[in-house]
Amino acid sequence: REVAFAAAQIYASYAESRGAWDARLEALAIDSLLRGEPAQALASQAAALGWSGAGKVLVMIGAAPAQDREQVHGSVTRAGHRRGLKVLAGVHEEDLVLVLASTEDPAQHAVALAEQFGPGPVVYGPVVTSFGDVGGSAAAAQSALAVASAWPQAPRPVPAADLLPERALAGDRLALADLAAMTERLAESGNVVLDTVRAYLSAGGSLEATARAVFVHPNTVRYRLRRAAQDSGVQPTTPRGAWTLQIALALAALDNSRGLEHHRRGL
Repeated sequence: REVAFAAAQIYASYAESRGAWDARLEALAIDSLLRGEPAQALASQAAALGWSGAGKVLVMIGAAPAQDREQVHGSVTRAGHRRGLKVLAGVHEEDLVLVLASTEDPAQHAVALAEQFGPGPVVYGPVVTSFGDVGGSAAAAQSALAVASAWPQAPRPVPAADLLPERALAGDRLALADLAAMTERLAESGNVVLDTVRAYLSAGGSLEATARAVFVHPNTVRYRLRRAAQDSGVQPTTPRGAWTLQIALALAALDNSRGLEHHRRGL
């Protein structure tokens, strides 16, 4: 009996030490991820933890709770495992950073895992399909967290893509590129759709005023706005969607103006 008890103590001590060691390795992997180290180095660190990162992956960031780091790590790991997620977790400076992977969309678990964070905004980056691309999700999440205070009513958690306007205003190149692509898709819908969106935004969201401005029936305006939402991925008839499109169109106009100025100077 004494031998069995001693063996159990040794096993428990080993498991505790192994858990603490894994937590330190995960913290190092998270630190490497946020520093933007090459994908191959990140994959190597993840493999050392017995995780291939296969499936769909995203990065989630928010304030760390006021607990011991090992307690935080244990709590978020258990919460993720209960939902069938693979989890890498670490506290970086004052932030808790999670890398979540699943064969399904890990974003569907983001709301449940948000309770593991401390007070304040919680954001998550886009879902990627390999660990080699997880740096993009991390960069988007970091950028979104930095500007989340500009949208006090943001949901918790909030996707980084929903903070594109604020990220673009802060100079995030990825966000600027995403908004540029959005306006390009909108332009491909045709001039009548683009002009209708511009008129709708200028009219403060009034269907009747928009219809008068573009000389069509309000039902035609509704149809064109639905087409704009389908093609751009943003709903113009919601306050948030309208704000996003206003910023996207304003930036496109500025880019166009700068291009014309450079052309004139080159003549």
